[in-house]
Amino acid sequence: MNLVFSVVLVMLTLAAGLTLLRMFRGPSTLDRVAALDVFVVLIVAATAVYVAIYQDGSNIPLLVAVSLTVLVGTVTAARLLERWERHR
Repeated sequence: MNLVFSVVLVMLTLAAGLTLLRMFRGPSTLDRVAALDVFVVLIVAATAVYVAIYQDGSNIPLLVAVSLTVLVGTVTAARLLERWERHR
């Protein structure tokens, strides 16, 4: 089982690296916002792997709170960017 956790963490790390690359090089602001959203989802997934490895359920409320906060933040940022693009 440790091999599975290791492979998952390596894949999440690679995905986070590629996401950071998109966040810094993104051609538009919307690309950067989407990359930030994906990056936070990857952090939540890595925390979920941590919960599974150590069988410690005390971080589950943290995962839910961060996920909901990111959802609201992404929707708000997308709406603001849409309005900003319309008024340009």
